[in-house]
Parts: sequence; structure tokens; C-alpha cells
Amino acid sequence: MSNTPSNKPTNLVRREQLKLSAKLLSFALLLTEIDIAWGAKILGVRIWPSEDYTRITLESDTPLPISQQVLSNPDRLVVDVQGLQLNATLKDLVAKVKPNDPYVSQIRVGQYQPTVVRLVFDLKEPITPQLFTLNPIGEYQYRMVFDLYPTAPPDPLMELVKSSARKESALVKANEEVDQIAQFATKKEAPSAPVMQAIPEVKPAPKTAKYQRLITIAIDAGHGGEDPGAIGSMGSKEKHVVLSVAKRLREKIDGESYMRSFLTRDGDYFVPLHVRVQKARSVQADLFVSIHADAFIETNAKGASVFALSQMGASSTTARWMANKENASDLIGGINIKTQDRQVANLLLDMSTSAQIKDSLQVGNSVLRQIGGFAPLHKGNVEQASFAVLKAPDIPSILVETAFISNPQEEVKLNDEAYQDRIADAILRGIKDYFSKNPPVAKRGNA
Repeated sequence: MSNTPSNKPTNLVRREQLKLSAKLLSFALLLTEIDIAWGAKILGVRIWPSEDYTRITLESDTPLPISQQVLSNPDRLVVDVQGLQLNATLKDLVAKVKPNDPYVSQIRVGQYQPTVVRLVFDLKEPITPQLFTLNPIGEYQYRMVFDLYPTAPPDPLMELVKSSARKESALVKANEEVDQIAQFATKKEAPSAPVMQAIPEVKPAPKTAKYQRLITIAIDAGHGGEDPGAIGSMGSKEKHVVLSVAKRLREKIDGESYMRSFLTRDGDYFVPLHVRVQKARSVQADLFVSIHADAFIETNAKGASVFALSQMGASSTTARWMANKENASDLIGGINIKTQDRQVANLLLDMSTSAQIKDSLQVGNSVLRQIGGFAPLHKGNVEQASFAVLKAPDIPSILVETAFISNPQEEVKLNDEAYQDRIADAILRGIKDYFSKNPPVAKRGNA
């Protein structure tokens, strides 16, 4: 007799048991996920406002699942964070909004549901948000990043042209008067009194060169925002020191009759490396100067350095180490990989020219000589390595290491205003020396 019929109930029971086991396993996994999310701990909240964009970061010990929506009338961004309960750290976000934030007027937080915290960003104007998560790196755990960009960003070139219009007119007038004086001298006639009058409020252009237009210098203060750069033994942060030097250099450049400056960042916020290059190209800069105060694995490393780009490998082990460290800034500062402009990335990798490197070495040597006149140098020549921030294909670009912040004695100097001022002076003298021998050609476009 066949025993098949008698096995049917047993098979059915086994199938039901397997289904039940699968459901129990799925439920257990779901509970685990809920438990992980529910157990998420907010480690810190930070806001970095700037004219470019405002960044808000929530740092936690586990990734935070979120949903978001942009609403209008009035403009606001609504973000729901799953698996959290409102606590003092999250509430602290409200007090961190500054009155001068260009895009956020206030932040409201509340327990929207038992396991959902709602953040409402009240906005001053329409924005385009970018939300993304950063994995742990350095001293950071998981970071949920909210980058709020204006839907109608300002044109940096037009802003620069407007701000320097008066100086541009003065330079044109000075050139016209020089031409008139030359014509009078040829005719052996004396120029009229108005022609001989000095142009007010600007220094005269050097006699060794006649500049037909303003020279634009892009000044790049390294690091910023989520990326502090190197940190000295006294707690000094590179991002603060170099911004101070950059602002001093800006003031000195703007005091020259034939120059104008542009800062890639003018506050404490993060700018990706390729965006720094983009900014310099957008204002059609004649020179890009990136300012740093780096650290090294040995605390006795000392002296200022100047670097240019290399397409053939680093000129020393130290140069390679520094380039690798600087190129990691995007990971620490927090770049949104999904929206990174691939065309820009390819441009920076493929279009750097030998002519750009040759010019960079010339201006680098001029600056290095000036710094060496009062400060010790780490190396007596311009070093080269593959710094991503120096890869503008059509702009001479140098990176100035003002000193080693990892050296306790040099950290003290870097915090000294007099030393910062002398470094800025030396960089300016080197720039002036370079352009006196290499006056810029006519500008393209309306700049």
C-alpha cells in the first residue's frame, strides 16, 4: 500500500512551519533595524552659513533614515528623521541659526510622531537642497548633511566687476594720461595741469610695466567648515589661520591700483577642491594662490614652502605626502559624490598644461624668494606634486605653506598677527615681481 496520502499532512505542516519561520525571521530583522534606528544617538549639530550655501550637519553614531519635502508660501524645507526622540542636542540646533544666515531664518524641531523627529527650516528665499549621508572618517561618525543652495546663485564675475568698477576706471584714466604725457613729450609741449594731477586714492602703477587692465588674483584659504585642516598642539586650527592670512593678502592686493582680489571662501565654511578651481576660472583669474599651514608626521618639521603642480610625480616624499593629505580634504569636509560635476573632474585631470606649470613655477619662485627674506624655508626651491586644487588648466597656480602648524614654535608664529602680515606682504611682493616681468594679456569677455 502506498504511504503518499499519509505524508500529505506532514508536508503541509512542514510548509506552514517554514512560512512561519520566514515570517518570524523577517520580523526579527525588522525589529533589529528599528532597534538600530531607535538607538541612534545624535553626537552633534552644526550650521555653516555662507553666501554660496548654508550647510547643516547632524552627526550620529548610526545612519539616519530621512524623508524631505520643499514647500512654498512661505518657503521652507521639511525633514522627517526616523527613529529619533527629541533631545537637548537636537533642540540646540534652533539656537545655532545666525541672524546673518543668507538662507535660513529659523529652524523648528518637534516630535512629529513617537519615532519621528521633524525639522522645519524656514527659508529667506527659495533654495535647492542637497541631502546626503557621509560615512565615518577621521574624528567624525555618520553625518547627515543638508546643503541649501540658492535657486538663483549670484554671478561671481559680475559681483567682482561691480566691486572694482571704480578702480578699473581709475586705471583706464591713468593709462590715458600716460599716453597724453608721452604725446606731449614727443611734441615738446607741456601737459596741462589736470593731466599732471595724481589719481586720488590709488597707488601709481609701477613704471616698469604699463597695465591695460586690472590683474585678478584668486586667493584660496584652505579647508573650512567641517574640514578644520591641521590642528596644532595648542588647538590652533589651520582653517582659521589661513583665512586670516588670506584676508590680509586681499586687503594688500586691493590697495594696489592695478590689482583686484577674489576669495574662494571668505568665512568658515567648506568648499570642495574642484569648486575652488571653478570659482577662480569663473572670475577669469590671472593667478590662483592657495594658502595653507599644514602638519607633518614629525613635529620638528619647519619652514615655509611653495608648491606647483606636477604631472610627472612628486618632487619629494614630503611633497607627495602633503598632496595626498590635502587631496583628502573633500572626504573630511564632506563632498556630495552623487552631484559632483564629472565634466569638471575630468577637466581638472586632463587639461592641466605644461605652460600653466611653467608659469606656476615662475611665480612660485618669486614668492618663495620673498618669504625666504625673513622666514626659514623648508626647501629652497618650489616643490611639485599632484595637488587637486592646483589643476586649473589655464591659470598659474601655487600653494603656499606658510609654516608647519604641527611644530609648536611655528604654531606660535602662525597665530602672531605680525607674522601673518609679513607672510601676506611677501606673497604680494612675489606676485608683483612676477607680473612686472609677465604682464597679462587682454582679458576675454567683459572683465
